[in-house]
This record gives sequence, C-alpha cells and structure tokens, in this order.
Amino acid sequence: MPAQYTISQLAKAAGIPATTVRYYERIRLVVPETRSSGNYRLYGDEALKKLMFIRAAQAIGFTLEDIKSLLSTESGKTPTCGSVQKLIETRLADIEEKLKDLRHVRRVLKSALAQCHEQKKSDRCHVVTELRAK
Repeated sequence: MPAQYTISQLAKAAGIPATTVRYYERIRLVVPETRSSGNYRLYGDEALKKLMFIRAAQAIGFTLEDIKSLLSTESGKTPTCGSVQKLIETRLADIEEKLKDLRHVRRVLKSALAQCHEQKKSDRCHVVTELRAK
C-alpha cells in the first residue's frame, strides 16, 4: 500500500514547514491525492518527491515560477533542454547582476572601514553623517 501523509507528516518528511506545503498547495505546485475519513488532506509519495525537487531547484536559484514551468509543460511531458536552458540563462544573468551589486557594496564598505580606521575613536563617525545626509 502506498504511503499517505497528512500535511504535517509530509512537511516533516520534506524538511519544510507545514505552512510552506499549504502555500504550495494554494499555488497548485502540490495537490492532495485524497481525503481521510476525517476530511484531512492526504498526500502520496509523488507529492514528497515533488517537494524534494522544489527544494533542490530553489537551492540552485530557480524561482517558484521557474519551478512551475519545470514541473508542467503544456503537453505534460518533461521540458525540453532548450526551455530549461533559457531558464538557466535567465537565472545566471540575475546572479551576475547581484554579484555586481555585491561587489559595489563591498567596495563602499571597505572604503568606509578604511576611513574609520584613520579617524580617532572619539571623532564623529563620517559614515553615519554621510548616510544621514542622503
């Protein structure tokens, strides 16, 4: 007999909060297979596999929208390499932009720290003064 999980059991097995499972259900990423006699939603092994896939895909940078498209194509088949390649290229471009922004923030913070080292500890902090002026 296949395994059946309540929301809390499924969440625990997947290592995520039950609220996340409920959210994924609302956005139709997972759906219960059936209901118990007490009207509890019951999920099977397929839902657990899907949650594990979602976690793995998020860990490498895919958004929930990306994951929706990875999980369902119009034909119901596995997406083509071409469509997945476009998603990967988009995520890589996003990451490159974030890295560029982070490098800028690092330069600004290093510069501010260098100025702090040059000032006396009792002097008024120029960093705070500059931030207040903006």
